[in-house]
Amino acid sequence: MSAGSVFLIPTVLHEEAIETIPAYVLDAVKSCQVFFVENEKTARRFLKKLWREMVIDDYQWVAIHKAEENVRREFIRLLAAGKNIGIISEAGCPGIADPGQLLTEAAQEKGFTIKPLVGPSSILLALMASGMNGQGFQFHGYLPIDSAERKKKIKELEADSRKRNCTQIFIETPYRNNALTGDLLQCCQEQTRICIAVDITASTENIRTRTVKQWKQQPTDIHKRLAIFLIHAS
Repeated sequence: MSAGSVFLIPTVLHEEAIETIPAYVLDAVKSCQVFFVENEKTARRFLKKLWREMVIDDYQWVAIHKAEENVRREFIRLLAAGKNIGIISEAGCPGIADPGQLLTEAAQEKGFTIKPLVGPSSILLALMASGMNGQGFQFHGYLPIDSAERKKKIKELEADSRKRNCTQIFIETPYRNNALTGDLLQCCQEQTRICIAVDITASTENIRTRTVKQWKQQPTDIHKRLAIFLIHAS
């Protein structure tokens, strides 16, 4: 019996943007027997939009959570048994700021075939539209929750950006967006550029790059909206 393969299946950033998923992703979905997903309800809904005839109960579903040891063990067992497995993130590309990375790591260690599929990534889409340095950049995930620690981190990222001509990219929980924006404007120098990319791929998408001085003159309210932040200090 031949071993199964891992398909890294991209999903939408917003439910309305199903057109952002390339047609060949459906072929990969149809070749899978098992899906390891960050959120089963969301993943099922996405796949039904992608493939209306799909019979959800014909497939095995496993919640990734934090890819605990028992989840990784079951993942490897199924691959060894010849099952093709699809990994689906809550939004965007699996393995990028996503616990599916731990399963991909396990598959690499065991030598299984891994097939990454093209799809929307908020990190890359925001960087593409920002006008900031795309030759050198870093993604940091979430900044510290504690206000003092967050401000310290922002200053460190700005200094590093200036030193290495590097674009710094990070995200925040939507209900803390405005607090993070306030800290950025307070901590960064006036000529540092900040890009705030909101609702990427949705009809309400808005991606703007301005200096700190310009942002202060045109305040924004992005409370509870999906956002990604970039800074570049010249």
